[in-house]
Amino acid sequence: MQVHPTAIVDPKAELGNDVVVGPYAVIGPNVSIGDGTAIGPYVVVDRHTQLGANNTVFAGAALGTRSQALKDPGGESYLRIGDGNIFREYVTINSGFTEENNRTTIIGNNNLLMALTHVAHDCHVGNHVVMANLSGLGGHVTVEDRAVLGGMAAIHQYVAIGEMALVGGLAKVVKDVLPYMIVDGNPASCRGLNTVGLLRNGVNETSRRALKAAYRLLCQSSLNTSQAVARIEKEVNNCSEISHLFDFIRSSKRGICK
Repeated sequence: MQVHPTAIVDPKAELGNDVVVGPYAVIGPNVSIGDGTAIGPYVVVDRHTQLGANNTVFAGAALGTRSQALKDPGGESYLRIGDGNIFREYVTINSGFTEENNRTTIIGNNNLLMALTHVAHDCHVGNHVVMANLSGLGGHVTVEDRAVLGGMAAIHQYVAIGEMALVGGLAKVVKDVLPYMIVDGNPASCRGLNTVGLLRNGVNETSRRALKAAYRLLCQSSLNTSQAVARIEKEVNNCSEISHLFDFIRSSKRGICK
């Protein structure tokens, strides 16, 4: 370990092999930091926070701090972070506090959270997610794998962002974002299929065509969501992406951006 002499590391904190802690960082007593993780200067890691291996935390980030919800009763709360994430300058991630989510905020693996992004209490962020500068998640938001959020995008509490979705910069998102789609605007609406994202993630042409047809029925026709789903089931070739799209729609609690 390399711990700068000005850093404050509680004796009860657990630090793995090859951990680096920079100047004036503060590591709390219930924190666990995995092998190869680098904690930059002035970083705060608080409460019951667990970081996996090979994470990089840049200057001024605050991880695991108490939620900003006025009704948070205090007490034990948790943040679980996987491996290989990059948290740029002044990222803030709050721990959970509601029993429905086991008082836990969860961040997966290989995510990039750019400077000044915010993840509120009880969120669940998947893997390979990108959050651009100043974007933010309200409480209880779910972001599925490989989604991308543009700069200053604001995500309302309890919203779900689907797999490989793209949220435009400055978008105000108050309903669930369909997997594989692009949303933009204030309030956000669906603008098309995220073709570039699908290509980058290796989705084959057959699946892309099926998703394009599904987009047209869901977002460009006069059909309501239930009618569109029925048409897709009859007219569009099924594939794993279409199956996931159906599962997402059926589990939506806030309705979908169309």
